[in-house]
Amino acid sequence: MLTELADSRERARAVLPPEIWDYYEAGSGDEVTLGEAEAAWRDFRLRPRVLHDVSRVDLATRLLGTPAASPFVVAPMAFHALAHPDGECATVRGAGDAGCLTVVSTRASRTLEEVGAAATGPWWFQAYLMRDRGLTEALVARAAAAGARAVVLTVDTPYVGRKGRVAGVRIAVPDDEYLINLAQHLVPGAVAREAAEQDPSMTPDTIGRLAAVSGLPVVVKGVLRGDEAARCVEAGATGVVVSTHGGRQLDRVVPSAHALPDVLDGVGGRVPVLVDGGIRSGTDALVALALGADAVLVGRPVLWALAAGGAAGVTATLEALAAHLRHVLALTGATSPADLDPGAVVGR
Repeated sequence: MLTELADSRERARAVLPPEIWDYYEAGSGDEVTLGEAEAAWRDFRLRPRVLHDVSRVDLATRLLGTPAASPFVVAPMAFHALAHPDGECATVRGAGDAGCLTVVSTRASRTLEEVGAAATGPWWFQAYLMRDRGLTEALVARAAAAGARAVVLTVDTPYVGRKGRVAGVRIAVPDDEYLINLAQHLVPGAVAREAAEQDPSMTPDTIGRLAAVSGLPVVVKGVLRGDEAARCVEAGATGVVVSTHGGRQLDRVVPSAHALPDVLDGVGGRVPVLVDGGIRSGTDALVALALGADAVLVGRPVLWALAAGGAAGVTATLEALAAHLRHVLALTGATSPADLDPGAVVGR
């Protein structure tokens, strides 16, 4: 783990209440997937080129037409207000100031309109297909109106994973924050929470429906198999995110680092492929990019930074990751992520 991230993690742990810390850090089941995420990137070794001019290294990229200063993307995560009073508004400001794209969660603790107004950079909206499908469609339409440039449909949560570490611990998120983006579409109370639960009957036709409602490209998140990635692309997905949901859904799934090559094969270059899960340094990101990913998502480190330093902390963390990636790219003999080739990395 990059030193700056480790320091931020310790500062966050010192300021967050224990139950909030555990909520953010917990994985599902025995936390096997959670524990393997970071180590899996270290299963690869680098093969640097030499005698290449690397005096200038450029990290700038475009994702579905969205420009970004680096391939680091803030992953969608719930309830940022548990980490900082300004919640997602601080996160999008901090990420935007670093030139990075943010994916804003359906379970955000600030309204989409507030997020859109606060954003200093591009953002996408993460959607669940809820039992009341009209809720999902209303949200993606609002996100588009508020400035979101894509919809990220999470597909690995037909049911919520069981997290043993926090079993029986209820995080005090009041309805006015838990349902802040749904409140105007719902009758308050327990029925509202049920309507907002994920729909386990989701099928590939959801992709086209959300694209039609929002007028935005739809990226599918939570794919770990090449054949499933191909199925998503054939159904209209304009991007795929290889993800284990932070180790918070099905435990003992293959780590994202190991699943990435198979998903890339299934996609066959037809759409961008992003990956998350255990990215904690520029070297981790370099491995993902050399394997063929177009960008990497960063989750918990952003929440640590938010808790420890607000928007400025988020900016500092993303800039530290970018600086480290720039450094290791140069040492690998590459001047940009696009300059990497599959020969730059091998399995151990």
